Amino acid sequence: MHRPSDARPVLHVQQSGDDIDMRFGIVGTGLMAQEHIRTLALVPGLQVAALADPVPDSIAWARHTLGAGSEDVPAFDSVEAMLGAGGLDAVIVCSPNHTHHDVLDSLLATDLHILCEKPLCTTVADARAVAERAEARARGVFWVAMEYRFMPPVRSFIDDLHDGRVGTLRRVALHEHRFPFLRKVGDWNRFNRNTGGTMVEKCCHFFDLMRHMVRAEPVRVFCSGAADVNHRDELYGGEVPDIIDNSYTIVEFDNGARAMLDLCMFADGAEEQERITAIGDAAMLEVGIPSGAKIFSPRVPLDAPKRIEREHVPVDARALAAGNHHGASYGQLLAFLDAANGRGPVQVTARDGLSAVAIGVAAERSAAEHRAVAIEEVL
Repeated sequence: MHRPSDARPVLHVQQSGDDIDMRFGIVGTGLMAQEHIRTLALVPGLQVAALADPVPDSIAWARHTLGAGSEDVPAFDSVEAMLGAGGLDAVIVCSPNHTHHDVLDSLLATDLHILCEKPLCTTVADARAVAERAEARARGVFWVAMEYRFMPPVRSFIDDLHDGRVGTLRRVALHEHRFPFLRKVGDWNRFNRNTGGTMVEKCCHFFDLMRHMVRAEPVRVFCSGAADVNHRDELYGGEVPDIIDNSYTIVEFDNGARAMLDLCMFADGAEEQERITAIGDAAMLEVGIPSGAKIFSPRVPLDAPKRIEREHVPVDARALAAGNHHGASYGQLLAFLDAANGRGPVQVTARDGLSAVAIGVAAERSAAEHRAVAIEEVL
C-alpha cells in the first residue's frame, strides 16, 4: 500500500435508477473503504447503495468521498441493519480484521456477492469456518481482496512465470520497504489481538502471491522478526503496540520451491516500495513497484554477453488516482464483476484466504518461538 496524500479526488458520479447494474453495500467505511468507493465510481452501472459502520465520523468520510447525492445513501450502524433494509446485490467488507468473522457470519447467510478485504480472518479457525461456509453456498460469489495480484506490473510478471519464461521456478524473493502502519479508526491496527499480527495483517498479501506464483502448497515457515523501531513511544490505554515492524520470512513449498519475504516498515525513503525477483533454471525475472519496470535476464555462458530485456508496464491513470495499490483495486474489481456475472472464475477464493492466514500465523509463531514452524502445526 502506498502512502496516501492528504488531498483525495472525489470521483463518484450519481447515476439514474435505469443505469444501475449492481448495487453495493460497504461494511466498514474507514481508509480502505474510501479506495473501494473511488474505484467503484470508475465502472459505469455500479452504485454505492448503503453504508454500514458504527462510527459516525467514518460514515461522514465515506459521504465526502461519494460526493454529490451522498445524503441519499442510507447509513447503518451494523451489517444486520443494512441487510434488513435490502436492495443490495453485493457487499464489500472493509471493517477491522478482528470483525470479519462476525460480519461474514451474517453475510454468508445471504445470496449476495461478497468481496472481503484481507486478511480473511485473524485466526486459522475463523478463516477455516468462513471458507467452509463460503464453499457451501449455492449462490453468490465470495472473493478475498488480495489486491497485490492485480497490480498491472505484477500481473504481467506472474503471467510470464506461468508461461514458463524463467523455466522451472525455484526461488522467489519479495521485498517491501515502506513507511509504518497508518493510523486507523480507534487505533485497532496497533495490536496483534486485532490484526492477527503484522505477518497476517500486512504479509498475507505476499504469502498469497507466493502460493499463486509457485503454484504449490507451503510446508514449512521460518520467520525472524521483531518490533524494533516503529510505535515504541506510543501508548494506548497504557499499552505499547506489539506489532512486528521488520522481518525476514522463508517459506518452503511442497514442489521444492522456496520463497522469501523481506519486510521493513521503517524504510520510508525507498525508491521502490515493492520488488519481486523470481529465478528459474533458465532465467531471472524482476519487477518493481511503483516504477513498473520489468527486467528479464536469461542465463548465459560465462564468456557470453548478457541479454537483458527491460520493459515498462503501464497503469491506467484513473486507477492510480482512485487508490493506493498501484491500480490493483480497479483490476480486481473488474475480475470480481466478471465472476459475479458468470463471465469468469473467482480468482481469489476463501480457501486462498485461509492459506494466506495460515502462513501468516505460522510466521508469527516462528518469530515468537525462534524456530521453523510446519504448516500442519497451525492447520
